[in-house]
Amino acid sequence: MKRYLLILLALTLLGPATAARKPRLTAAEKRMAAQNDSLRRITAAQAARIDSLVGLLCAAPQHTPTVCPQAAAQPIVDLRTPEERAADSLADLRRRLQPRRIGSVAETDSLAVLDTLDSGNEALHVILFANNTWRYARNRAIAKDSTIFRKYWDTSTLFPYKDVDYTAMPSSVVIELVDSTNGYHCPYKPTPVRSRYGPRRRRAHQGVDLPLKTGEPIYATFSGRVRISQYNRGGYGNLVILRHDNGLETYYGHLSERLVEENQWVEAGQVIGLGGSTGRSTGPHLHFETRYYGQSFDPERLIDFKSGTLCRDTFLLKRSYFSIYSHAGQDFEDEIANEEQDKKEKAEREAMRYHRIRSGDTLGAIARRYGTTVTNICRLNGIKSTTVLRIGRTLRVR
Repeated sequence: MKRYLLILLALTLLGPATAARKPRLTAAEKRMAAQNDSLRRITAAQAARIDSLVGLLCAAPQHTPTVCPQAAAQPIVDLRTPEERAADSLADLRRRLQPRRIGSVAETDSLAVLDTLDSGNEALHVILFANNTWRYARNRAIAKDSTIFRKYWDTSTLFPYKDVDYTAMPSSVVIELVDSTNGYHCPYKPTPVRSRYGPRRRRAHQGVDLPLKTGEPIYATFSGRVRISQYNRGGYGNLVILRHDNGLETYYGHLSERLVEENQWVEAGQVIGLGGSTGRSTGPHLHFETRYYGQSFDPERLIDFKSGTLCRDTFLLKRSYFSIYSHAGQDFEDEIANEEQDKKEKAEREAMRYHRIRSGDTLGAIARRYGTTVTNICRLNGIKSTTVLRIGRTLRVR
């Protein structure tokens, strides 16, 4: 017993001395220790956040629900207010409606198809071409059942929309023009529009006219299905009408040759015909129209024909864009009258002659020089025979 008491006494006496011999921490070592404690706290907080995220992921529908069975029934809660959700949707729509130039897809008519692969989505295929390029294509066996390609589908009637109540149509419709599976191609190569859409001299023109040479290729603007491919005696001549996946229809008139048939599926950029001057036409050109449920609107709202680019990938089609003449179709008698008037005005512009006044000129001398009369020169320029001629001024003499 005495031995144990002596040992306890010795430990008590040596304790303070032993503690005093322990090395003291320097200021740098203390800062390092504090930093380590701080890092441990940050790591612990991050671990807590990760656990929280894992819980949210487990709450979402999983292919293997056993991963987190205790949270599988808990839905992910959208903490945004209805006003915030509406604002986010509106902001996304505004972003998609912003103008964005989109060029034509590469032409694949002359390329051999090497293979068609499964994409993992039954609605899509992957097509491999001989030049080592590929493209997504929709599975048309599924698309043919779409309401777009069944409702008001008629391969013989130009205008199958007589039963449509246009007063019940919404004031605007958001139309997706292109996406990863649906491209765009200018209907003809980039060229200025010769005759624009809209009323001209109280006459209706329901499309745009693009000048071309007979036999040049005409392309499908978007992917879709051929509704009409026939010779139209109403003035279109050889006409192809395509209905697209977004519900729009595009018209291609005055073709010299049609290269597609009714109910045929086509891809954007596929050659569907050759340009010409069939029907009521005063010369080779493509008459191109865009319509929605039969109602025409200005194609230049979609396409910049001079550059050949699509103006945007999402289009807000407003009912106010529709022509009041849409239900009647194109009046090619009016188009011919417009073209003849255009030619007459062009000839008159080319026949105009001007004279710059020099020292010593008189109205009589100018009239004799150009084979006209003083009265005619005064009428063309809104002057009198007594008007003083100023040197350097230009007079119209014809």
